[in-house]
Amino acid sequence: MPPRIIITSGEPAGIGPDTCVALAQNSWEADLVVAADGDLLADAAKSLGLPLELLPYDARRPAEHRPGSLRLLDIPLHQAVRAGHPDPRNAPYVIAMLNRACDGCVNGEFAAMVTAPVQKSTLMEGGYAFTGHTEYLAERTRAALPVMLLVSGSMRVTLVTTHLALSEVPGAITRTRLRATLRIVHADLQQHFALSSPRIAVLGLNPHAGEAGHLGREEIDVIEPVIQELKMEGMDLRGPIPADTAFTPHFLATVDVVVAMYHDQALPVLKHVGFGNAVNMTLGLPIVRTSVDHGTALTLARTGKADTGSLRAALSLAINLANMRSVHAGS
Repeated sequence: MPPRIIITSGEPAGIGPDTCVALAQNSWEADLVVAADGDLLADAAKSLGLPLELLPYDARRPAEHRPGSLRLLDIPLHQAVRAGHPDPRNAPYVIAMLNRACDGCVNGEFAAMVTAPVQKSTLMEGGYAFTGHTEYLAERTRAALPVMLLVSGSMRVTLVTTHLALSEVPGAITRTRLRATLRIVHADLQQHFALSSPRIAVLGLNPHAGEAGHLGREEIDVIEPVIQELKMEGMDLRGPIPADTAFTPHFLATVDVVVAMYHDQALPVLKHVGFGNAVNMTLGLPIVRTSVDHGTALTLARTGKADTGSLRAALSLAINLANMRSVHAGS
């Protein structure tokens, strides 16, 4: 049977339910299960004018996906949904979806999880200390360090720090954190992408990678020593590379991944190249998790104008990674 993939439908007032309904219309070589309120999906399908048959999910009975249908892991809403208007009272519903999907991946019920976007501010207003899927799933799976990987075509970008205020970034870039991040990137590119010796470019933190210490010492005190240490372990590392030259086509052709120091150092470039078709994947977890590269797009909810490209790409990558993991497990 094809791999069983669980999709969490995200913020109920956003475009997550819409994109799940749209995905259902296509053929997929997977056993697709969507975690959502059944009435919410039915209402979204009606608003979009798309056919949708909801089939009760039974873990004991695998099933190949049929276009126009979804296997439903029904999770009831706490409050009625008004499209475009998140309600903190539905925060427990969103968290319940994530917990159920994550736990199902950990215990082997699902081969991978794909997450539609959530509204972080609404979850925090609902009483949850939620800074993002990446951090939440790492805590849930007891992963020591999650690493965010963004993929768009042949471009791969990972981050040493994720959802931090810019003022907190320099202090968070320690030798310990950078060393652990680079080891995870190296190991997971080998495992998930069949790269025997990944070519890893490491960006500097400061303009011009510190200009020999004149524009900051993080490169001299932290980044360069870690690069030299891990090179001695056999890792193929290049850097510190100035961020303003790392994303030229000529340089990108020589590496497999770019490791950036903070969120907005690299993601604007990747989203410029592939927004709407990029995939967010979390490395360092004991499970496979992929996601979209965009937010909840509240103004587009139930209008039929939402772009489903990123969720399609996230599902395609999840299926490929699950199949690859299955092959490795059987070998």
